[in-house]
Amino acid sequence: MTPEQEAVLRSIRKLVDFWNITARELGGVKKTAKRVEKPVVVEPTPPKYRHPRSGETWDGEGTQPPWLREALTKQGYTVEELRFNSPLNQESNASS
Repeated sequence: MTPEQEAVLRSIRKLVDFWNITARELGGVKKTAKRVEKPVVVEPTPPKYRHPRSGETWDGEGTQPPWLREALTKQGYTVEELRFNSPLNQESNASS
């Protein structure tokens, strides 16, 4: 900065101080918009298991649903037969 510029800046600062002028009044500071937090979107988990006859599904998270427990313990299905993309599950759907 040149000496002339420094002298002008000192005079401006004195005037601003004397007249109590704020930066906002000079237009040097713009209002900033409040930052809005974007909500976190949780994508639903695709199903991992599907009952071949009822079509009920489960994503594999949390406790096993009653239909899955019953299919495995009482209806004689295997986990592989209930897996959503299993060829065994697809064959059952084609026949029903």
